[in-house]
Amino acid sequence: MTASLRRLGLTPAEADVWLRLLDDGHRTFDELADRLGRPADEVERAADRLIERGLAATGCPDHSCLAPVEPTLALDQLSHARAAELQQARLAAANAYRDHRRAVHRQATGDLVEVVSGPRIADRIRQFEGAAEREIVRFDSPPYHTRGGANPLEIRNLERGVRYRVVYSAAAVQNGAYYAANIQPCIAAGEQARVLTSVPVKLTVFDPRLAIVSMSSVETEANDSLLLVHPSSLLSALLGFFESSWRSAYPMHLGDQIPPTLRPTHRRILELLGTGVTDDTIAQLLGISRRTLSRHLAQLYQRTGATNRFQLALHAAHKGWI
Repeated sequence: MTASLRRLGLTPAEADVWLRLLDDGHRTFDELADRLGRPADEVERAADRLIERGLAATGCPDHSCLAPVEPTLALDQLSHARAAELQQARLAAANAYRDHRRAVHRQATGDLVEVVSGPRIADRIRQFEGAAEREIVRFDSPPYHTRGGANPLEIRNLERGVRYRVVYSAAAVQNGAYYAANIQPCIAAGEQARVLTSVPVKLTVFDPRLAIVSMSSVETEANDSLLLVHPSSLLSALLGFFESSWRSAYPMHLGDQIPPTLRPTHRRILELLGTGVTDDTIAQLLGISRRTLSRHLAQLYQRTGATNRFQLALHAAHKGWI
């Protein structure tokens, strides 16, 4: 408990005096000094500070003794003050780092764009994602710095309230292993996902206070560097580019109007229809044969009155299924 009080800004003497008051109730300053084995003047200074902080009050007519008071308001004030101090410390550290960058790199853009390469990339990505507080938006396309496997960090972020919006390239969706290990579990956990035939750049924006940018497989086979873009007009432009692409991309998850009687396999087929993947890829992603997929599509055509995939997608969009 003493350690927790010290984290809120109390000195060791103040924490000891307050905890002793909780155990003993009213005590004179001399009694507190004797019980704690501390000098009387040190206990009096600690008592004065506890009174100022609203954690204690004088409990005798001659003000010679001390008593604890209900601490909720005082502890809230201490928490806010501590948070403000931490924020000031964070800003001071960030400013110190920017000063360092200016001293080492004289370019005018040194504060805006940073290059990260080699084995540090995956660690930095995990660091940024783990620190996100509100929202992460992303263009997702191979190749992957994090090996293209499962993303338990995103699942944990979604559970604690971080919003994810991801635009996938068709190449990402067509990768059966990546779809099963990463895309599908994240959508099931609450990720909002859409798809485009291709995305022009690999991009992730955190909160938005930082963006990471690298080239997709369309531009390069080497994937050993990325750019960190700090708050600037460039970051705003990247975020605006994402929002424009998001509006034109095709949803990969079903809407609120999906009929509850629709079979789970039919739901999955509808999710994949707009991704641009072939029937063979859909069958592979669902783990069924091409013939079985054809039978399911025929059942969906019969239910909706459609005669092809395009009409089926239009019907699903019109009805609010997707």
